Amino acid sequence: MNPIAQQAFDDALARLDGMPGRRTKDRKPWLLEDEDRLCALYPNTPMPELIEAFRRPYWSIYNKAYALGLKRSEAYLASEHACRLRRENNPGAGTRFQKGQASWNKGVSYVAGGRSAETRFKPGALSGKAALLLQPVGTERVTKDGIRQRKIRDDGPPQRRWKSVHMILWEESNGTVPPGHIVVFRDKNTEHIEIDNLELITRAENMRRNTIHRYPPELKSTIRQLGKLKKAISEASNEKQDD
Repeated sequence: MNPIAQQAFDDALARLDGMPGRRTKDRKPWLLEDEDRLCALYPNTPMPELIEAFRRPYWSIYNKAYALGLKRSEAYLASEHACRLRRENNPGAGTRFQKGQASWNKGVSYVAGGRSAETRFKPGALSGKAALLLQPVGTERVTKDGIRQRKIRDDGPPQRRWKSVHMILWEESNGTVPPGHIVVFRDKNTEHIEIDNLELITRAENMRRNTIHRYPPELKSTIRQLGKLKKAISEASNEKQDD
């Protein structure tokens, strides 16, 4: 790994190691005295204090408490330390619509301004998917991946009614594509649909061409380390949102 990537990776690990609730594997076993102590503390002790007392991540403490059948006390649930939804009785009841209550805009006609009238669906108009199903055989479209397709049939599942134009061209010249093979573009240009630009390869070969195994060893190592770095940062961000 190059020095810049290594430094970024080390900095991320250092930040993660300093997080008390980091979700890493809890290698320290729970002893009987630890369980007895948790039974005594869990009903009334806030989680930050439990983390400090046991030197374990929050999820490990929650899991052990669940396994032991421990519950928070009524006093704790009524205190400021408990989650508001658990602390309050029927939270939000005062702001909900009551039975029979009318909304503020009942009976008020709404007229959209601007170009709304021009862009509304007209009576009998079809959505995009429905319109595609009614396209005649021979119609062509381009997918979001840039692959040109042609409608070849009106029956059967919708996804089988369309076929890639380059596949049609290949099969017209060479016959059916064997199982486990695909047809790819030699120059990677999906708009260059010519028989000389098409190549039949196995799916395994296609995977090799599109993975890091085609790169030099030092570059493969850097890509793997950057992947680990992104995963560590993502986990840290998700856990921070959960707190």
